[in-house]
Amino acid sequence: MVNLTINGQPVTVPKDSTIMNAAKSIGISIPGLCRFEGVHKFGSCRICVVEVEGAKTLQASCLAKVTEGMVVRTNTQKVRRARRVLYELLLSDHDKDCLSCQRNQSCELQELGKTLGVLESRFDGKHSDSHLDSSVSITRNMSKCVLCRRCVTVCNEIQETGILNAQNRGFDTVIGPAMDLPLGTVNCVFCGQCTVVCPVGALKETDAIKPVWHAISSKDKRCVVQIAPAIRVAIGEEFGYEPGARVTGKLAQALSTLGFDDIFDTDFTADLTILEEGTEFLSRVKAALTGGEATLPMITSCSPGWIKYVEHTYPDLLSHLSTCKSPHTMLGALAKSFYAEKIGVDPKDMYVVSVMPCTAKKFEISRHEMCNNGLPNVDAVLTTRELGQMIREAGIDFNQLPDREFDNPLGLSTGAADIFGVTGGVMEAALRTVYEIVTGRELPFEGLHVTPIVGLDQIKTADLKIEDPLPDYQFLDGVVVKVAVTSGLSGAKILMDQIQRGESPYHFIEIMGCPNGCIMGGGQPRSKDPDVRLKRMRGIYDEDESKTMRKSHENPSVNKLYEDYLEYPNSHVSHELLHTHYVKRGKFNEYLEDEYVKGEVSSMADRDNMPKERQKKNPADRAAQRVKDDLDSVKVMALESEIKRLKQELNDSQETVEILKDVMSDYAKKPKQK
Repeated sequence: MVNLTINGQPVTVPKDSTIMNAAKSIGISIPGLCRFEGVHKFGSCRICVVEVEGAKTLQASCLAKVTEGMVVRTNTQKVRRARRVLYELLLSDHDKDCLSCQRNQSCELQELGKTLGVLESRFDGKHSDSHLDSSVSITRNMSKCVLCRRCVTVCNEIQETGILNAQNRGFDTVIGPAMDLPLGTVNCVFCGQCTVVCPVGALKETDAIKPVWHAISSKDKRCVVQIAPAIRVAIGEEFGYEPGARVTGKLAQALSTLGFDDIFDTDFTADLTILEEGTEFLSRVKAALTGGEATLPMITSCSPGWIKYVEHTYPDLLSHLSTCKSPHTMLGALAKSFYAEKIGVDPKDMYVVSVMPCTAKKFEISRHEMCNNGLPNVDAVLTTRELGQMIREAGIDFNQLPDREFDNPLGLSTGAADIFGVTGGVMEAALRTVYEIVTGRELPFEGLHVTPIVGLDQIKTADLKIEDPLPDYQFLDGVVVKVAVTSGLSGAKILMDQIQRGESPYHFIEIMGCPNGCIMGGGQPRSKDPDVRLKRMRGIYDEDESKTMRKSHENPSVNKLYEDYLEYPNSHVSHELLHTHYVKRGKFNEYLEDEYVKGEVSSMADRDNMPKERQKKNPADRAAQRVKDDLDSVKVMALESEIKRLKQELNDSQETVEILKDVMSDYAKKPKQK
């Protein structure tokens, strides 16, 4: 332990603590911007500087470690002035269109300005060249980037995909793919973890709100909506609920109030996925044990980010993937076939919206493989955050909504479907059904939870011995089924490298693209709660345990669907609607020419310098130009006033220069990023 003094208060903390953490332990909050607890610390913003007695310069408290006898002051005049100047410099190169920004009132830069008492920046001048890059899943607006490098850490150290990095140097630094390539043309998996950690509006999901509102308003469309399992324990956070709060009934009512015609549940097709995927697994195992050809281990295919990752990184191992589509595309396919036929609506007039915790789902619905009869299975994907925005736009008081049930026939589900939202949930749901089908007995774990694969560890494994199976499954007698579960692409790499080397001991593997699974997907609400993962996970398991039916094969609506339409699991009809194939992309997209760029990738500077004849391409632009011309004379007077103001500012510049010298001297000594 180390003893030090902070603002005159004695503190005792572990020796590896930073000054920021030591201050926090006694209730002193030091403002900062670039740090993200448990993920990223780089010290680039320098907002968190403090005075340390004996140090020549101000110290970045997020990096500086405590030492015995250290004396720290966090709120001196020198510190406050330095923070204000540093904040103003950040603001000087930031697009300040706050009112039209998606992150307005939830922006960390905005919050920091309030904390520091800065209402405007005194500095202005040349702005860095900033690009607007919109892929089908993620939009990068570099005019808002503050170079905190949180996204770089998540992309390189957490997901280990290495798509985002600092390109160029100095004033020309920009965060993005190499060679300024658009995000939609590289091997980004669109997991969206960068959008979660971005403190401003530089990285966000590509908007789907406008087309969804248009479809709801259209008299020619029947709008079908479905929600993923993880949404029901996260959407409440948008309206003040604790993470993990179960608001399923209110959510269904909110969707109805928004104007959707049919309120379905992706949980229905999660149950359906278990029957399709479980049957596929048993077929592969039987073939492997009886001398046939089969590829094992079989790997789940519910996560589109993970699928794109394996297409890029392990294209020769695609045969290990289950052929099942993800649950929400299954439901979309059924809505435009089985359900459209049932209610007598032309499938072309069906508009299917999926509310997902995942930005990669936006990419998934643009795939050529996710179509049937020339129609996309799903027309639009909203993230949890986007749905929250739509509910607010509609003026709906979410907290006062009554509970509502989902609509039939695609709204009934079991508890096994709910746990798809947590890492290990798909595997557990599959084992609940497969074990009972094979043995005629319930899965031998307390509460039906396969304890070894429950939790948030990166890689979890379990063994399940099959004893005394039913006559049709005697080939499994005595077999120890080995399963593995991981979430996040760094964990996926470990398991895939084992398969590539021929060393994998497993029969069945579950992989989710986002760390901790869908509860922490790239489209989920941003949270500062350190226990958000545990609370959302607990909410999912509570939802499962609250249901009377907790095994997918018990779902009467799914069984009725087979009876009336699909015939049986893995039937010809099922394969046409519910199964697919995946493609080799190559590390650098060398096997395909597919690009997932939405709109034109443009430079902000290029747009500002656009020729006048292009600027005036419509009447609204021409009117704006006339107003601009009328204001020219006013601008001249404004410039004269501005010159006087700048002269006055020069008198204060010496203080700013001295502060910057101190900060930059300290910054030059900081450790370099790995």
